Amino acid sequence: MLDSLFFPQPLLAALEEVLEQNQTALWWYTALVRFVFPILALLILLRAFRGLLRLRRTPECWGQLALPGGGSIPICHWENILGRAPLADIRLDFPTVSRQHAVLVREESGAWKVTDLGSKGGTLVNGAAVEGSAPLQMGDTLSVGGIELLFLPLSQEEEKKLLSRRRSEGPVSMWPSLLLLTLFQILAAVQLLIGNLEERGLYPLVMLALTAVMWLYVLIMRGLGSRGFELETIAFFLSTLSLAVTLSSAPASVVKQLVALVLGLIFLVVLGIWLRDTARIQKLRWLMAGLAIGLLLATVVLGQTKYGASNWIILGPFSFQPSEIAKIFYIFAGAAGLERLFRRRNLWLFMVMTGACLLCLAKMSDFGTASIFFATFLVIAYLRSGDFATLSLICGGAVFAGVLILQFKPYIFRRFASWGHAWEAASSTGYQQTRAMSAAASGGLVGMGPGEGWLKNIAAADTDLVFGVLCEEWGLIIALLAVLSILVLALFATWACRMGRCAFPTIAACAAGSLFVVQTMLNVFGAMDLLPLTGVTFPFVSNGGSAMIASWGLLAFLKAADTRERASFAIEGGLRKGKGGART
Repeated sequence: MLDSLFFPQPLLAALEEVLEQNQTALWWYTALVRFVFPILALLILLRAFRGLLRLRRTPECWGQLALPGGGSIPICHWENILGRAPLADIRLDFPTVSRQHAVLVREESGAWKVTDLGSKGGTLVNGAAVEGSAPLQMGDTLSVGGIELLFLPLSQEEEKKLLSRRRSEGPVSMWPSLLLLTLFQILAAVQLLIGNLEERGLYPLVMLALTAVMWLYVLIMRGLGSRGFELETIAFFLSTLSLAVTLSSAPASVVKQLVALVLGLIFLVVLGIWLRDTARIQKLRWLMAGLAIGLLLATVVLGQTKYGASNWIILGPFSFQPSEIAKIFYIFAGAAGLERLFRRRNLWLFMVMTGACLLCLAKMSDFGTASIFFATFLVIAYLRSGDFATLSLICGGAVFAGVLILQFKPYIFRRFASWGHAWEAASSTGYQQTRAMSAAASGGLVGMGPGEGWLKNIAAADTDLVFGVLCEEWGLIIALLAVLSILVLALFATWACRMGRCAFPTIAACAAGSLFVVQTMLNVFGAMDLLPLTGVTFPFVSNGGSAMIASWGLLAFLKAADTRERASFAIEGGLRKGKGGART
């Protein structure tokens, strides 16, 4: 019905007649384009990968602490733990210094302050004891456990070198990749149009609408001064595969998927701009925690069951998964709530919030999403506390809780029982996995062609089994490139963490990257029977409006951690003096 509203029947009939008269040419087109797609995908992604992975490995220097016996220690972050612990940002290996003695923080105005962390040896600034926090200016003497340090700025020559290095290591130009991606999208639209015009109508032209959205976004952001589009190029490539899979498996949903992508782009920009202001982040952390728990509680009350989990809210013709959006609020609240720094009670508050979220997900029987939340919790908690002992106890408790759940949820136990034995239950609990594996094997390296597979007829082919559809229709090369794209996003987050200026963007980026990896692993390994099939989506690729919006929203955390000049709209480029710590 929607198709007939957009595309008149005479036009469909005329195109169908043209296709019927050129069957031989179209057969050759399909045969050749299958080999062109992997080449284009490699060329598109290699440039984006190179731009992200050439990120410098040495952090920026924002000052230095001169040691009493000569030499100095560089200050490489805006938030620095001073102490004797091996994981301290500024390690002072003296017996009078506590493991976590004090913290040195650069505020948004550019001013510095030092906070004592309840140390035994005390902290002094110019001979005055620090009770709580105290300002620290260039040239002041900082005494940590009796060890006197001189707080010194960078020299003008060092500042010039830093600025020069940032400019030389800026983002690569993505115009070639964007042009190739446009060609990729056009060829895919033509192939999907050829596949079955009677069934899909002119829905494949939605792929060209994606091209228009992509270029509009890039041109607007370029006009506003942004240069780094490596992250978006990867996301647009994966989203192109998502529209292709949706057109193949559930063509009536493709317009909805495109609308969700546009909403996700808007979410990306709005959230990225919000992340500029670290003071605002702190003010919003309780609101974000409330939204994360509130969305999950609303789902517990109003949720309806699909595929064994009550994680859908259906309002007339619209349905969405609040747990997908809750991931963004959860990471925001977790990273921001732990940023005011290094107090153990903050970790316990985060544990309480996580426990509330996991209880809601357990009530919904959405244990795939619960696993993702728990893995994200471990990443955030470790980055903030570094406390292996506490996290080990938490993991032990989680395993015990998982065993109890299997006892009270027998259908989940049956799903686990078929894990690794799908072929022995090919007509029952292993039905989806065996079909996905068969389809993946039939696709070979280059696939059967977009829209030409048969796995699309199996339930959840465009969501839980999307990796099998990619392998069958697009080939193993492109399917593995999609997985590699997620791994590169996570690797970029890890490298950005080493150069991070302050805690929130680096912790949030690592949390988002780990969430992407865990979610992809559960989706891919579940479809291939390497892990139990948990019903989670492949980021950016699986069909689903809520999942698409959430994927683009999570990308904002990775953008915020990108410190390259003009690479992120969350951080303005250039080494500038003056107000706006997040803009320097």
